[in-house]
Amino acid sequence: MSDTKAPDASRRSERSRRAIFDAALALVSETGYAKTTIEGIAARAGVGKQTIYRWWPSKAAVLLDAFLDLAARANEALGGDADSEIPDTGDLAADLKYVLRATVDEMNDPAFDGPTRALAAEGMVDPELGARFTEALLEPQLGYYARRIEAAQAAGDVDPDVDPRIALELLVGPLHHRWSLRTLPLTHDYADTLVDLALRGLAPRA
Repeated sequence: MSDTKAPDASRRSERSRRAIFDAALALVSETGYAKTTIEGIAARAGVGKQTIYRWWPSKAAVLLDAFLDLAARANEALGGDADSEIPDTGDLAADLKYVLRATVDEMNDPAFDGPTRALAAEGMVDPELGARFTEALLEPQLGYYARRIEAAQAAGDVDPDVDPRIALELLVGPLHHRWSLRTLPLTHDYADTLVDLALRGLAPRA
């Protein structure tokens, strides 16, 4: 009997966890981070708030894990996994355009847009949340860019004296600026143009 109960309990826990993540992301999109509460998440998920507190110490911890889970699922849907690197086909421009186009699609997805804006905004006034969000999600992603640029430097496609961190910011910085301020639409053409312009500046000096 015990062999059949353990999987059932595991499935129930996973269903509850998924319901909590979905509820947290929905609420932060609809009402903002400040108005989202553990009680509200619990009610939306159909679980007791003590269930949430058993797994997470705070609202911020729930939302961060929910967002990381959302990002991981989206990456899997694209055929990758949580540790996917930027492709290295030998064509730096094509590789960067591929990943920036995928980033544009993600930023334009309502499932990402609301939670990302809420967490980014709260991170500006809550240094602890901002640091955790950056450490858990942003820095690993930026590391992918840095390693691809370093590989391009080794291959002679990028100036060896360029700081990879500054180089990657030429790519992702304008994308996030346009997204955060809603100055103009985010499109694949825009992503391609960013890559073309950035690579002109990053090209090896004659």
